[in-house]
Formats: sequence, structure tokens, C-alpha cells
Amino acid sequence: MHHKRNNKESITYVQGLRPFGNTLPRGLKGILKKNGYNYSEIISKWKSFANKEIVNFCYPKSIKMDKSNKKGILIVSVDRGNEINVEYSKKEIMNKINSYFGYQLISDIKLKANNIKIKNEKSANSLVKINSNFNSKINEIKSKKIRESLLQLMKSAKK
Repeated sequence: MHHKRNNKESITYVQGLRPFGNTLPRGLKGILKKNGYNYSEIISKWKSFANKEIVNFCYPKSIKMDKSNKKGILIVSVDRGNEINVEYSKKEIMNKINSYFGYQLISDIKLKANNIKIKNEKSANSLVKINSNFNSKINEIKSKKIRESLLQLMKSAKK
């Protein structure tokens, strides 16, 4: 081992092979300890865990684990009006997830309703404001070719 002291900091350098855990960034270690791997696997395999009908209007939002990492609660975001369909297939989704991981990862699924209509209206209003700001800035450009090409780009982006 070599010790290097610089600015009152002590850093230890080990020659040869290092444990894999020491090569990971600090933030990633915390996510892995909090079952971030399990959450990413659930997201990537969500289509196989849930029915094809359910996948269209719901998705996993987060996982809350207890201190012993044995009883997990999967929070699923569901479009308003489709909660009943997901409620009936909770047991099936839990069984598929737990059988995939090989142990009881999820003990309960909680549903959280989404309001899609409100979100779409808000996004439409913000797009109108953004378009008016862009149009005013595009009109300030002196070069005619650049101005026309940017306006065409805006038209194609609206579609």
C-alpha cells in the first residue's frame, strides 16, 4: 500500500485488483443499497409483469422498502378511471415480480391516480407561450434564409 498525503487528506492506493464495490461512484452505491437495481428491473420488464391492457395506462412509479428489505411496496401510477382494472390484477403482478426475483420482494401494490387531461392542458398552454417567444426572437434575426429555415423547423415541430 502506498500512502499519499496532500492538503491534510489521506488517500490510500492499493496496487493490484480492487473489490468491485470500491470502483463504483458514491451515488450509485446508495441507489443499489436502496434496491435501485430491483426498481430498474421492474421498469424494464414491466410489459411482461403486467397485462398488455394494463401497460397502456399504468407504470411503476417507485418502490418503498422497509429496513430489513423484505417487505416492499410498489407504487404504480394509474390513469384516472382505470384503477379498477389494475386493482383486480394486483395479485397477478405481485406473483410475477416475486417469481422473477426468486424471493418476496413486493408485498403490496399501491395505486396513485394521474390526471392526464390537466397535464395535457397545462402543456398546451406552455407550448403556446414558448411558440410566441420563439417567433418574436426569430423575427429579430437579420438573415432571411436562417429566419425562414427556423420557421419551417417550428412548423414541423408543432406537427
